[in-house]
This record gives sequence, C-alpha cells and structure tokens, in this order.
Amino acid sequence: MRDLVEYLAKSVVDQPERVRVQERRTREGPLYLVEVAPEDKGRLIGKQGRVIESIRTLVRAYAKRKVGVEVR
Repeated sequence: MRDLVEYLAKSVVDQPERVRVQERRTREGPLYLVEVAPEDKGRLIGKQGRVIESIRTLVRAYAKRKVGVEVR
C-alpha cells in the first residue's frame, strides 16, 4: 500500500526524489503521511483538494477498507 501512495505522489510532483511516505497505525486504520518539497505541496493537493482526494479514493479502493492519506 505504501508503494502505491508513493507512486501516485511521485507522479504528480516536480521533485519526485523528495517524496517520503510514512505509515502509521491508528484506531481507524492505517494512515499514510506524504511529505514533499514545499513547492510541490500545491501540486499534490491540487485545486480545491482534487488531486489528493483522487489519491485517497484510489488508495481506499485498492485497500478495500478505511485508509487515510495526509500531506505534510
């Protein structure tokens, strides 16, 4: 799952080498924290959060359970 989140994040940013994904276990399920270069945060989030919401949708569909994806 972590690889999927990393692949999706790297595909939308200008500096893919600076993408870091951490996995944390929460009561609600796994949470993936994506860290990117400050200038790439806007690209990862997208207009009105459309890009990050699309990534969340794909990850949830792949996982078939509740999974969180947050941007640092």
